[in-house]
This record gives sequence, structure tokens and C-alpha cells, in this order.
Amino acid sequence: MSETQELITIAIVMLGTAFTRFFPFFIFPEGKEPPAFITYLGRVLPYAVMGFLIVYCLRNVSFQKNFALPEAIAIFTVVVLQKWKKNSLISIAGGTILYMFLVQVCFV
Repeated sequence: MSETQELITIAIVMLGTAFTRFFPFFIFPEGKEPPAFITYLGRVLPYAVMGFLIVYCLRNVSFQKNFALPEAIAIFTVVVLQKWKKNSLISIAGGTILYMFLVQVCFV
């Protein structure tokens, strides 16, 4: 790719990113109430996305090897940390660190 093509590609990516970031503010200005369907999606989509992520992350778990104990322990840790600290970053980081420790040290 030539330098000109790289610059054009970067400019297009920048414009696309800016468009997707600013477009909702043009459609739904601050004083205007969004449609009921958009409000509904704002309420339910975060939970749906989390459900999809859980299914995606656990789709290749083998119950024959270690009975999926590292995954179960890490999920339990995430739930406990979230209930205790109510901080998603701490919950995700704690579960990830524990899972990596378990699969690399304990369940080799």
C-alpha cells in the first residue's frame, strides 16, 4: 500500500468513526425525547450483549477435561466480586487473572 493509499484509508476510518459517534446526537438532540423503541433497546441490549458474550466465551469449554472447573471458579469469582465491589473492571480483571492462574498453574 502506498503512502497516499494509507492516508486515504486512515482518513476514511476517521470519518467513519466520527460519523458513528456523532450521528446519534444529530438524530436525538438533547431536548427531544427518543422513540419508545430506542428507549426499550437501551434498557434490554446491555443484558442481551452480556448473555451473548457469556455464550461466546463458554462455547468451546470441554467438560471432559477438568470438568470445566477453571471456568466455573472464574465465573463464580466474577459474580462474587461484582456483588461485593459493584465495579465491573475489578470483577472482570479479578476473574480473568484468577482464570489465567488456574489454567496455567493449577489445571495444567
